[in-house]
Amino acid sequence: MKESRDVMIKRLSMRAMRRGMKEMDIILSGFADRQLADMTDAELQHFDALLSENDQDLYQWVSGQVDAKPEFQSLLDRIRQDTLNAHEPL
Repeated sequence: MKESRDVMIKRLSMRAMRRGMKEMDIILSGFADRQLADMTDAELQHFDALLSENDQDLYQWVSGQVDAKPEFQSLLDRIRQDTLNAHEPL
């Protein structure tokens, strides 16, 4: 049975929020709250694949300390930009 879009978004939101590394909880849950509803099904599946990666690797990738796997680079750029936009001064 295929997962409905709403269920997938809820599952991804929960996975983004409960990472195990506080920094990634904050970054990924904020991104999920702001972006998941507007993502295509393919983008949601890509985000799901990203969430399977190790938190330490994700943090280094999203912070620019280490180059990301090529298949995730554009998504990580989007997460980074979203995070920066969400924290711009008023």
